[in-house]
Amino acid sequence: MADLAVKTPALLDSRRLTGANLYWDRPSAIIDVQLDAADSAIITRWQRAVRELLADCYLHSEQTCQRSYEGGASLVVSSPIDALYAMCELNEVAWAQALHWHGEAPPPDRPAEIARLQELFASERRPLLLQLQKAAHRHKAAFLWDDNEVSIGIGVHCQVWPISELPEPTKLDWPKASKVPLALVTGTNGKSTTVRMVAAMLQAAGRRGGLTSTDFIRVGNETIAEGDYSGTGGARTLLRHPGVQAAVLEVARGGLLRRGLAVERADAALITNVAADHLGEYGVNTVSDLIEAKFIVHRALDEKSPLILNADDAGIVAYEQHLRKHQRGTTWWFSEAANNHQIAANRERGLGACWLQEGALWIHAGQSGTEARKLCSRIEVSASRGGLLRHNLQNAMGAALVAAALGLSDAAIARGLLEFRGDESDNPGRGNWYEHDGIHILVDFAHNEHGLLAVAEAIRGLQGKRVTVMLGQAGDRSDAAIRSMARAAVSMQPDRMLIYQLPGYERGRDIAEPPTLIRDEALAHGIAADNLMIMPDPLSAARNILEHAQSGDILILLALIQRREILQLVHEFIDKNPTTPGTAIGK
Repeated sequence: MADLAVKTPALLDSRRLTGANLYWDRPSAIIDVQLDAADSAIITRWQRAVRELLADCYLHSEQTCQRSYEGGASLVVSSPIDALYAMCELNEVAWAQALHWHGEAPPPDRPAEIARLQELFASERRPLLLQLQKAAHRHKAAFLWDDNEVSIGIGVHCQVWPISELPEPTKLDWPKASKVPLALVTGTNGKSTTVRMVAAMLQAAGRRGGLTSTDFIRVGNETIAEGDYSGTGGARTLLRHPGVQAAVLEVARGGLLRRGLAVERADAALITNVAADHLGEYGVNTVSDLIEAKFIVHRALDEKSPLILNADDAGIVAYEQHLRKHQRGTTWWFSEAANNHQIAANRERGLGACWLQEGALWIHAGQSGTEARKLCSRIEVSASRGGLLRHNLQNAMGAALVAAALGLSDAAIARGLLEFRGDESDNPGRGNWYEHDGIHILVDFAHNEHGLLAVAEAIRGLQGKRVTVMLGQAGDRSDAAIRSMARAAVSMQPDRMLIYQLPGYERGRDIAEPPTLIRDEALAHGIAADNLMIMPDPLSAARNILEHAQSGDILILLALIQRREILQLVHEFIDKNPTTPGTAIGK
């Protein structure tokens, strides 16, 4: 990836933050700029320019903040929700003025720009929208808005109007806009699996739960949209669906940084774990930065709604301690160790906790108060394959605490963990195991060091003659991240590695560059050149692996794209080789 240090100040991106975000709880306009540390005085000049333009546009109450990082800064101006586009324009004009004062650009035409901005603010204003927002806050009702629609309430209690036909707040039946249980799930790995586990628990409790994820939006057993819906648009689509009785939203890093939170309030939020991934975007350059970004979800919680965290993740534990020095709130913890400090402290204080002990999941939260109760044995967590997949046990503990926070009983939680198999029917492309004719096949989405190490741990519990791994990476990951992923793959001690290109995911690199980095790292760590092959795409790699499969093989198909086609290929392989009936593990 390119060096983060730069020499010339320049505007990189300008966008709206429509909800609570990395900087504060306010909707805002933000610009990302490239900037040398030596040019930091330009930020002071930008602040001066913003204040002058806000005064010229009669917006004296709006505020600014900024975040500097290696190679740049993010410059933020708060805004009413009916002025965000115009505020983005104001922010850009302020940057142009700051560049001029800094000696880097000619001056903008100030009188013309002020007249243009005043006209933009006047044309964008929607007083009725702001009145609805204030009334919703007063009635503690969910409020969602976008460029086309505005809604009050969630799911079965939702009322939606075109933005051009907004009602008078005094004419609404506000009691009808009552809440439904709502949770947020973020983290580096395990988000999609965890939201699907929670949805299974909701179904076990007799509630029609809805979920968003990076693969689809689902309400009950119905998939209403396919694709990556882990951002604000997917959240609004789900929360406005009239069949939703409870909701759990996958909240991805990209959406958090691009737009902020989709909702103003939630009943619980979970951070599964945080590891190096997607670094170098939006000024998030380190794991510490990424942890701070994931913690944005806490802004949707009141003091009684729990922030549910992984007590086995040292970075998360450290940041939570920092957060609680400055803000009050409730934290629930989960851990693989019964004697974990956070687990013990929460049990003593009567707060939520979930942990592993004597081969079982135990919980200390929810309807039964402060008593520690056994939820189920680890082998009853179907997606863990009898406890073999430790990462799914961690996902299960986080999901259990989310479900408890939403008011579900222990029985519904345990039944959900039993019924959620983790196979392609309820978790397609994520931890889908098959056995056929002595061959173990895994189709999974693991795509970073943390995820691949979890896979490596799982296959150590299997007996196999040969291990074959296929993997690839998009071009937006750093060299270091790609190499660390390659080393994690090498830790599986593969007999063959097929490294695929990702057409359409080059993201600034030559398509051959990520596979070359993976190959070189594998060579450097002991994989023979004859056992390495670069393939044009994941489907080609999977086809090659299955064509060369032999009894006793362990086949690890890490599919970042073409997962549906690869799953079909696996079924065709099993159907064409009927010596021993194939089994999808967990069914």
